[in-house]
Amino acid sequence: MKTIDLRSDTVTKPSEAMRQAMLTAEVGDDVFGDDPTVNELENFIAELFGRDSSLFVPSGTMANQICLKTNSQPGWELLCERECHLVNYEVAGPAVHAGLLVNLLTTDSGSLTAELVRENIRPKNIHSPLTKIVAVENSHNRHGGTIIPQNDIVELAKLCKEHELIFHLDGARIWNVHAATGLSLKELTEPFDSISVCLSKGLGAPVGSMIIGSSEFIEKCRRERKLFGGGMRQAGIIAAAGLYAAKNNIKGLANDHSNARILAEGLNALDTFEVDMDKVQTNIVAIYLKSESKAAEVIEKMASIGIRAVAYSETKIRFVTHLDVSEDDCKEAVQRISKAFG
Repeated sequence: MKTIDLRSDTVTKPSEAMRQAMLTAEVGDDVFGDDPTVNELENFIAELFGRDSSLFVPSGTMANQICLKTNSQPGWELLCERECHLVNYEVAGPAVHAGLLVNLLTTDSGSLTAELVRENIRPKNIHSPLTKIVAVENSHNRHGGTIIPQNDIVELAKLCKEHELIFHLDGARIWNVHAATGLSLKELTEPFDSISVCLSKGLGAPVGSMIIGSSEFIEKCRRERKLFGGGMRQAGIIAAAGLYAAKNNIKGLANDHSNARILAEGLNALDTFEVDMDKVQTNIVAIYLKSESKAAEVIEKMASIGIRAVAYSETKIRFVTHLDVSEDDCKEAVQRISKAFG
């Protein structure tokens, strides 16, 4: 029985063409700035997003944490959504690395609005921390791949400018937002002061993320990357995979979205599960358990029929479509789960 791995879009394996790009990559010492493939990747991504510069780093967590540390001073306050990656999957990084106080705001779909943020900006006085940074995640992982409406982002950017707040984007899956909305990567990210994007999720590279911003900001981030232990030597071997991914794999994301819809519709039809179909906007499907079964038990049973998923909580399970899962795989997954749980 074939295993259909829907745990995450990080489980993809490099294609043969990607492996060939890695095999033949020109390399140098990136800490000295002379790895030609890393330089090409950084220039390509900067141009793709319409920015001055970008920086290649090993992971999305490092990208986010470098951005926050470069943008801040210890004791400042960060406003972000309660379910965001920054605070749920980055080991208290904002507090540990940057000394930030984190104020978690609750939303229904992951979208911070200007109104909500305005309500949480502290008045300036000697008693309170300075509210100085706002971070959003788009698309939003724990809300099931939801997209923040661009109008909300534009209005929030205006508010940030009005109150002199730094506006950061965790854009690990911004590629999916681009594929779903048709808006350019430049337009989607233009309102932000700093941006992180991931190469190793939907685009299918084996490792790597990018920090994007002004030349001055990126030079500061380069120093922080060294402090974080992210200075790499002949990194062109892995940068070549990211470059191939960014040049060739964006167009395939629409297929992932269609496949997610197949999964969502099939699972929502079962009495055991419930899917909020309005939130199935990209490549993530969140299912809620109707029965008294716990997520761990359901995941174990799914594993026995060759379907792999992960739990958000005791009552919520996540499926993620990706390059290595086909339409037929998703239909097969629905059939197997229907037999086991229907």
